[in-house]
Amino acid sequence: MTAAATKTGSLGNAAGFTLIELMIVMTIIGILAALSVPNYKIGLIKAREAVLREDLYTIRSAIDQFAADQARYPSSVKELANQHYLRSIPKDPFTSSTETWITVAPSAPPTPAAADMSTDKPSAEAGIYDVHSGSNLVGTDNVPYNEW
Repeated sequence: MTAAATKTGSLGNAAGFTLIELMIVMTIIGILAALSVPNYKIGLIKAREAVLREDLYTIRSAIDQFAADQARYPSSVKELANQHYLRSIPKDPFTSSTETWITVAPSAPPTPAAADMSTDKPSAEAGIYDVHSGSNLVGTDNVPYNEW
């Protein structure tokens, strides 16, 4: 018998995987995916929260700088960008919009000393004192984003 005759006569040692082996591998991949997807989603939320914290810090810092320079609060977040205190209005990471920032006016009513432009204190007549996210979602610390 020649070598060619033995190869064509039977399957011999066929290479490949059985159905059971493939099912075991697919089950392991499914289990790993089921464990990693929730962690991935939590990671995305925490990343958005970090961006929101940084954006709020940047806007609030710009408000403070504007108030120190101009002796009044800015009338809007757009004014901060127009006066170059911000390069651009950041997007709220949870609403994906630059228009949803909630602005807070100063709580103290204007006083003659605060309205006087010669003092170092900003005027509370109009403007924004603080800013919050426009999202109604609740953060991982159980505080709504619009209260951060």
